[in-house]
Amino acid sequence: MKAKAFDIRLFKRILKYTKPYTFRFRGVIIFAVLLSLFAALRPLFLQITVDSFIKPGNKSGLLNYAVIMGISLLMEGLSQFYFVLWANWLGQDIVKDIRIKLCQHLLSFRMKYFDTAPVGLLVTRSVSDIEQIARIFSQGLFMIMSDLMKMFVCLLVMTYMNWRLTIIVVVAMPILVYITRLFQRRMQVAFEEVRTQVSNLNTFVQERVTGMKIVQLFNREAIEYEKFKEINQKHNNAWIKTILYNSIFFPIADIISSITLGAIILYGCFQIINGNPFTTVGDMLSYTMFIGMLFNPLRQIADKFNEMQMGMIAANRVFDILDTEEEVQQNGTIVAHRFEGNILFDAVRFSYIKNEEVLKGISLEVKAGQTIAIVGATGAGKSTIINLLNRFYEINSGAIYIDDLNIEVFTLDSLRTQIAIVLQDVFLFADTIHNNITLNNSTITRQEVIAAAEKIGVHDFIMSLPNGYDYDVKERGVMLSSGQRQLIAFLRAYVSNPSILILDEATSSIDTYSEELIQRATETITQGRTSIVIAHRLATIVNADKIIVMDQGQIVEAGSHQELLYKEDGYYKKLYDSQFSMEL
Repeated sequence: MKAKAFDIRLFKRILKYTKPYTFRFRGVIIFAVLLSLFAALRPLFLQITVDSFIKPGNKSGLLNYAVIMGISLLMEGLSQFYFVLWANWLGQDIVKDIRIKLCQHLLSFRMKYFDTAPVGLLVTRSVSDIEQIARIFSQGLFMIMSDLMKMFVCLLVMTYMNWRLTIIVVVAMPILVYITRLFQRRMQVAFEEVRTQVSNLNTFVQERVTGMKIVQLFNREAIEYEKFKEINQKHNNAWIKTILYNSIFFPIADIISSITLGAIILYGCFQIINGNPFTTVGDMLSYTMFIGMLFNPLRQIADKFNEMQMGMIAANRVFDILDTEEEVQQNGTIVAHRFEGNILFDAVRFSYIKNEEVLKGISLEVKAGQTIAIVGATGAGKSTIINLLNRFYEINSGAIYIDDLNIEVFTLDSLRTQIAIVLQDVFLFADTIHNNITLNNSTITRQEVIAAAEKIGVHDFIMSLPNGYDYDVKERGVMLSSGQRQLIAFLRAYVSNPSILILDEATSSIDTYSEELIQRATETITQGRTSIVIAHRLATIVNADKIIVMDQGQIVEAGSHQELLYKEDGYYKKLYDSQFSMEL
């Protein structure tokens, strides 16, 4: 849906976020009214001062009136201060609430959503687009409201002072209003393009920075540089278009304002020279101020309208995500406190892409406390089983049970709390080792982390690092080797004390020393809990209670290591013989 500058439905939706701040919202409106009243008094006071005190030479009256003018200016300044403060404050609080709601909504999405949504786009929506919404209130809505009220009050005062001079102003204003409206329509299209190009630029930069190693390994620097220049040029062109419209509009508005001022001065001077009692010197002086107070806000309203449009476009993009309901995970109602660990896949079918099944009626049973291994070629569906067990995706048909209960009945947080996963590609945050292990879970103490590290044999490795458990691993854990990152992830899984442990290719890309540590740790932490191991290296799973062999989304063999080796022409035997001969 394309955003509109005056999309009433969208605007009402934005205004709903002001409800918790009703007092401040009304306060901003009151200060806007006061600001327009005090601003309109300045030219009126000037006219009275000139015609009633300076011209007659009334010195004592002039002094008293100067005090009144000073008080009026002080009140105008205070109104301006609170108006700007509260408008910006309100905008930031609304942004805070929307950002929290957006974050909560993003966290509720199925993994499928993140498979297709560019990270750069989501970052743009969560940061710059939401910040732009704040400008609806700080630079758009209330500023326009204040300017319109100021113009309305000024016109009333001007009509009261000298309706003849006011007619000249009223004739010129529709022309400027028409030009403003035309300008606003062009800017709406231009700003839509700007936001699109900002998203494209953010997405491109984020992906290339994250994948810089691949870019350099495959000598893609020159190609990616040319792509960046192309995207950056489109971004530049979109902004230049907005600059061009501004460059055309504001000089035209200045010309109309100057012509109107000149017409008033010319007409007023003729009236004064001809002795017309309805036009005075005070009128002329005050009207020069009124012209600025009328035409400058009208010019600025176009600019404020730009802010409104940018905010409305940004809000529309943010609400598109908030309105995405089909990707939200359905939560259960039963809190899982502790699983025995019995797992059953009953005729489970699943596809990432419609009509392209990855699992084709999988039936699998794991007894509590068992360690089973799942092997097979890449794309056989091994990791998909793990994703479905954690409900990262919803199955097409069939059912998955833990302890005889369908996993859909459990709340997502309690289900995932009882399942710990160590992935092949370990993600570490730019934080200390301790915080990456506990993930800031305050219930896990430093002493518990150290005890767990000592038990599985990684304490010495951690203490060898500068600052030990307080060592900052930097973004994505770049300060550690892949093997060290795996050890941290392994300890992270262990301290969470899960009912079910999953190792997904956890030893496929680490050094021999790290593998020995993990093998020793595996023997420790798999005792007494259900464990599922996915591995390419068959030597790591020979002691598993059961080995499941998968091919093209189906289970083709199942049994212990010895049982599968005795199957002539068996799939597992071929895999084992092939891998063993390669190692020799």
